[in-house]
Parts: sequence; structure tokens; C-alpha cells
Amino acid sequence: MCAAGRRWGRRQRALLWAVLLAAWEAAWGQLRYSVPEEMPKGSFVGDVAKDLGTQLPAIHDRGLRIVSEGRTQYFALQEKTGHLVTAERIDREQLCENVQQCVLRCELIVEGEMKVYGMVVELIDINDNAPSFRKTVIELRMSEMTAPGARFHLPDAHDPDSGRNSLQSYELSGDEHFSLAVQAGPGGDQRPELVLAKALDREEAAFHELVLRASDGGDPALTGTARIRVTVLDANDNAPVFSQSEYTVRVPEDVPVGFVLVTVTATDADEGLNGHVKYSFKKITEKASQIFQMDAETGAITLNRSLNFEDGDSYELEVQAHDGGALFDTAKVVVAVTDVNDNIPEISVRSALSEISEDAPSGTTVALLHLRDRDSGANGEVRCSLDGDVPFRLEKSFDDYYSVVTARELDREQVSEYNVTVRAADGGSPALQSSAVLSLRVLDVNDNAPVFAQESYSARVAENNAAGALVLTVLARDADWGQNARVRYRLWEGRVRGAALSSYVSVQAETGALYALRSFDYEEVRELELWVLAEDGGSPALSSNVSVRLLIVDENDNAPQVLYPPPPRPAGAGSLSGALWSGVELAPRSSEPGALAAGSLTRWLVLAVAAVSCLFLGFLLLLLALRLRRWRREQLLAAASSGALRGVPVSHFVGIDGVRAFLQSYSHEVSLTADSRKSQLRFSGASCCDTLPVSVPARPPPDEPTPLLGDEDLA
Repeated sequence: MCAAGRRWGRRQRALLWAVLLAAWEAAWGQLRYSVPEEMPKGSFVGDVAKDLGTQLPAIHDRGLRIVSEGRTQYFALQEKTGHLVTAERIDREQLCENVQQCVLRCELIVEGEMKVYGMVVELIDINDNAPSFRKTVIELRMSEMTAPGARFHLPDAHDPDSGRNSLQSYELSGDEHFSLAVQAGPGGDQRPELVLAKALDREEAAFHELVLRASDGGDPALTGTARIRVTVLDANDNAPVFSQSEYTVRVPEDVPVGFVLVTVTATDADEGLNGHVKYSFKKITEKASQIFQMDAETGAITLNRSLNFEDGDSYELEVQAHDGGALFDTAKVVVAVTDVNDNIPEISVRSALSEISEDAPSGTTVALLHLRDRDSGANGEVRCSLDGDVPFRLEKSFDDYYSVVTARELDREQVSEYNVTVRAADGGSPALQSSAVLSLRVLDVNDNAPVFAQESYSARVAENNAAGALVLTVLARDADWGQNARVRYRLWEGRVRGAALSSYVSVQAETGALYALRSFDYEEVRELELWVLAEDGGSPALSSNVSVRLLIVDENDNAPQVLYPPPPRPAGAGSLSGALWSGVELAPRSSEPGALAAGSLTRWLVLAVAAVSCLFLGFLLLLLALRLRRWRREQLLAAASSGALRGVPVSHFVGIDGVRAFLQSYSHEVSLTADSRKSQLRFSGASCCDTLPVSVPARPPPDEPTPLLGDEDLA
């Protein structure tokens, strides 16, 4: 009970120390904690919520979870408290054999923010293991001729604890012929040796029983013991000697089971049984003893189980050769394991979205990946990429974490779903590859307005149609999806002849069918111009419109109506003197067939038409006479200017607007004949004065059209 109480007290002190050591390494984005080993499940490790500055209600909303490498999850996060606790009892010696500082690494994934934080938890050793010997009974053979002071190697004790809790000292008890000496090994370990303090005498004692005790530095100290049985033999002059004090071999990790790694040899100068050498492991770990096997007769060390560089890259073995007289020699064997590219890169999807809105901004994180290759060197260097032309890219996030983010804006109408292939390849030759597929559905955003199938619509509707008749159907499609693509139709309100448009036609909201609400009359409305609006179901809604023209087609639905003569008066309406037509026309007895009935109005109409016709005919005759008169004058003037005035000097004329006039007056005679070509104009040179008696109008150019009436005629 006292020992158990002290052990519980040590655990409580270690737990308090772990709480005090919890710290936030903001510069590296890591949380660091420490916890004693062997704590029960659910033990407190650290306050993650406090260290991240996260309120407790936000833990569930942000989606915090712990991810550890390997199959076993050693830690868990409590949603109610935000505490990091142990998920099971943790044995430090099982996880970190021969390692002074045992550290477990895991990641804290923030689902809501697509972020990752590294967490380092150091396992603090407790003294839960006592030193132990691989063999509890040690058999030694010594010749009675062995001189005092001779030393004999003893097997080491093993304590998997670390620090003060590991092996600290050895003690020997049982016989005055022997004492204990402890030597320091190359790695600082303690190696016990049995020293012969007093000469042996086989006749006095053929056997000696000793007890070797190993103790650790715990509080209280734990011990382990081994019995040593020394058999005294007759004289044996020579001990076996190894050919090398240290053997080193380098082998790749993929060597087959049964492969001979190295063969050690030792020789003994004695003859017979004293010269017969046998081999064995003197010092070997539990793990190495399952991997290596030694032939006692040949000294060949073979592979008993496959090597794995990732589990161990070097092993140190201590071998012993002893003869039949119990004399022996020891040697060191170092097996170095070289890496082979035998591990493909591992892609772990730590967090991923299954759907994303098409209006998500560029740089939105859609997945958080962890890449790992258990090989070393170039074989363990991983390069990752995305296959195909996709709107995504990879970004280094933390340590071996990568984020898959959007590289540009998405468009659901072009691609509604992506299967993004992430490919990882190591640096080996040949390189090993692996891949993972991320499925991502693009959510629709109302970014497309409805589009009509035609730029405009028209239809011909016969008048006198039935009310409710289908006129035409408009169709609009929306490239969006779901509710955003649901199209509804309605009329753009207007007025026709003072009445609302909706009283003439209506449109079915779901189908776009346009119906006539009344019977159309061509004589009242000959066409309708209207607009139909298509609106989607988004929020806010998007819309477009189209023009619709309805042409009303006339039908023969009206009988001819007599405007004149007026209809007869009803019977019994009384008589009005000359105000109403009697319904009877009188015609002379001598009227020819086809003649108009000779009413007073008819006569006046006939007279009016005849008068207008005569006036028009007289106007035409007058117009023709004036035209002929002007043409005759132009002919006479042309003849006079061409022949009769040739002898007049040029200086006697003045040109004004194409008209030549005499500067002096001449007496002249004119004789005209019916033939204009024989007309004569004679001038008298003596009779002249400074007057301008004659003016001849210029002849119009031949290419200009001659007006029907000249200016003089109009005057």
C-alpha cells in the first residue's frame, strides 16, 4: 500500500508538471504539451480551447478534431471543455524504445477554417519497469588454474525506462572467491564483469553459486536479479580469439529472409574440447533477437525476419565465442540497414469540402491534404500535383500539409462537378506514385437571366375568335439550376384603346402560353403590341422580356350598307314636306336603258361634272396656245440673229445677261413671210440715234428643259 501510494503521488506530481509545461508556440503554429505515461484513459493533457483563444461554443461550430499518424489515436478532444485528453493508456517504452525523449506528434484540424496546427506531446517516463536480465541463470566454466584477477564478462541487465528510472547499479553476493567490477561501455552504459578474487580449487569446491542484482534510480528503486553458477574445470590454457574486434556490414532493407549477413570467426589454440569454439549472442535487444539468428557452430548471422529501414536503420550486437573450457572472447557486430524505395507516398485527406458555391472567391480552400513517404533521403521526398486543367492549385500549408484552393472563379453552367486527382510522386528511381480523388460539386448561384428562344414573337389571330383561345406560346430558358432556373411569365402591363392590356390577353405563368381573353374585332383593333416578362426564382430574381405582336385578321362578318338613297321612313311616321325621300324615283317615259333616274340632285351632279370638265379642257387649250406662241417667237428671233444682223459692228452691241442690244438706233424694214427662213430685216445706216430700239432675248441652252409657260406668258 505504501509503494502504491508513493507511485500515485509521483504520477500526480508528473501530471502537475505536465500542466505547467503546456505552452503555445505561436511562431511555429504548434501546441506543445507533456503528460506522464500510463495515465488512464481520459486523463487531462492540455487546454486546447484556451491556448487557441477559442470560445467553447465555437469548438463545435469550427469543427475541431485531432489526427494522428498511424492507426492508433492516442489523444482526443472533448467538445464540452475544449481539453485534450488521452484516448487510451500510453506505454512510453512500447512507443519509444531506446529513445531518451519520447515525443508524439499529431495535428489539430480546424474544419471550418481549413487550417491545421501541429501538436507535440512529450511522454514523461515513470518508473514502471524493473531492470531484468535476458537469462535468469548464467552458466560459467572456469579452470582451476585461472589466476586471481581474471575478469569474465557478465550479461547486462535491461531497463526500458529512461533517465533516473533506468538502470543505475549492479551488486554481487554469494561467495568470497569473486567480486564485481563495472566498466563503462562506448555508449556510456554499464557493463558488469566478474572478477576472480581468490584462486579456485576444484577439489575444494566444484561449483560456486552467486547472485547478481541490478537496480534502477527510481523512488523506490526497482531491482532485478540473475543467478550465476560457476563450474570449476581442469586446466585450459588458451581462450578463443576473434579475427576482428568489430564487424560492420551494410545491407539493403529488401534482403530476403535467411540471407547470411556476416560470419564471425574465432580461433582457439587448445586441442580437443578446450579448442572447440561455439558462438552465441552475448548482448542483444529483444527486438534484435527476433530479427537476427546466429549459428553456434559456424558463427554465421542470418536474417530471421525482414528488415525495415523505417523501423530501424542500425543494430549493434555483441557476440561471444567460448571454448569447451569456458574461456571466451567477445566482439561487436554493427548491422547498418540502407533504405530502398519500397514505400509509395501516402496521401491522407484530413479535411475536404463536398460542395462549393460557384461564386466562391479565388483562393478558397476546398481540401487539406497530408503527404508522407516513409522512405528516407531522395526516396522520401514527395512532390505533388493536380491532374488536368482544373481551376484549382496546391499550396504548402504546414510541414507536410498541402491545401487545395480555387485558382479562379468557378462557373457551374460550364462544369457542375469536379473530380480532382491529386498525384504524389517520390524522388526514387524509378519513382513511386500514388493518387487520391477529391469529388466536389459546384452549387448554383443565380447569375443567369432567362433567355427567350426568339428575339420577338408574332402571331395572326382571326377576328371573332373564341374567348380563352390559345394565341401562341413563348419559351425562355435559364442556364442556372434548381429554383434559380425556374422561369415564370407575366405580362408587362399596358393599355389598349383606354382599356388594360390584361383585359385582352393573359399569359400562363408556368408554361408561357398566351391566351385571348375576349373576341377580337378587326374593325376596332387591328393589332396588339405587348411585352412578356420572364423571371427566374432566384433571390434576387433576374428577368428578361420579349416583344409580342398580334395581328388581327379580318373576316367577312359585315353586310354592305346603303348610304344613298337613305332608307325609307317607317310606316305611320307622318309626312314631312320634301324633307324625306319617298323611296320612289320618277323617270321620263322616253328614258333610254341605262340612263340615270332624273332626280333634281342627279341633274345638278351631272351639270357640275360637265362644268368642271369644260374648264379643264379650256385650260389645256389655252396652255397649248401659249406654248405655240412662245415657240414661234423663239424661231423668229433665232433667224434674225443668225442672218439679218451680220453687218452690224460688234461695238454697236452691249451684252446684258446674254442679250445683245444696239448702241445706236437704225431705221429698218422688216418683211415677214410664212416661212421663217425667208424673213428679212433691213437696216438703214443713215437713220440712227442713241436709242436701244430692239432687244433680242437669249435662246435657252439646248440641254435645259423648256418650261411649259414662259415668264412673259405668265405675265
